[in-house]
Amino acid sequence: MSFPPPVNRMEQRSTSGDLLSKDSNTSTWETTITAPNGSINTNSSYCHITFQTTIYLSFVFILVGIAGNATVMWLLGFRMRRNAFSVYILNLAVADFLFLSFQFVYCLYLVIYIFYYINDTTYVSFYFLLFSFVVTRFTYFSGMNILSAISVERCLSVLWPIWYHCQRPRHTSAVTCALIWALSLLLSLLEGVACGLLFNSIDNFWCQTSNYLTDSWLIALFVVLSVSSLTLLVKIFCGSQRIPVTRLFVIIVLTVLFFLIFGLPFGFSFLLDKLLRSFPFLKTCDVFVIVLLSCVNSCANPIIYFLVGSISHRRFQRKSLKLFLQRALQDTPEEEEDRERDS
Repeated sequence: MSFPPPVNRMEQRSTSGDLLSKDSNTSTWETTITAPNGSINTNSSYCHITFQTTIYLSFVFILVGIAGNATVMWLLGFRMRRNAFSVYILNLAVADFLFLSFQFVYCLYLVIYIFYYINDTTYVSFYFLLFSFVVTRFTYFSGMNILSAISVERCLSVLWPIWYHCQRPRHTSAVTCALIWALSLLLSLLEGVACGLLFNSIDNFWCQTSNYLTDSWLIALFVVLSVSSLTLLVKIFCGSQRIPVTRLFVIIVLTVLFFLIFGLPFGFSFLLDKLLRSFPFLKTCDVFVIVLLSCVNSCANPIIYFLVGSISHRRFQRKSLKLFLQRALQDTPEEEEDRERDS
């Protein structure tokens, strides 16, 4: 899903409800809000204000997020030794960086397309939107899968610590991330409009099957994230054998929480895609807000890392970003860190 075409030029489109005449089976999010009978279902002024507000806010969060995730990628990739969880954090930063980078290009395309009335060809627009469709879902699936893997690994390390530290293969994180990237690419290619091009029809049996599999996978990941996070919280705050709170635990909980609040609506919009095709009056400009929330989610992760790493005994300390990130990924309580430094 990407930003739909702007409202102030929708009237120039076909009244068939399609963004482009290339394919009538284009995804809902890539259609206009013009109903099949040619009437506008959403107030134009509302859409125009919503678009302008959200796209400029998106630019701010995108630029901050790109800088933050690039810093995390540089530090974890070239300046720090990696452990099991830092490999996941590195790959999550790559996914967020790619997601935000492409959203920046697409927002810039929209601004030029709207405010400067640049005319483009139908085929250029169609294939650009198709590329947007695939890349956006690819990076979103990758981030959600990586975050789920982080939560599951953390649960395993807490529930069965001896088995986890003794039986876990050394390169589990790297292999898991490689499989996640491959799976995410496959899901993004075999879902929606991209599948329709591969099989010449979006109503093809294989496309319908892949759509259901993708939807089921998203729901399963949501369940995994919710259950694993709840398990960690229960293990810390309830029961006779409570585990100590570490910075790594705080990072995982906050990252999952931000995703459930800001990132999950983007994924649920995929599930609503079929419903919106059946009920055109539901096609509103609220999709702009959903994309803005997803940008906030990708922007928040590096801020969480550095913020948690900068706090010591509830005080902020002025040190290098590298040290902040190292401390943020440590899996030892703060009291033990202080004793180690004193010794």
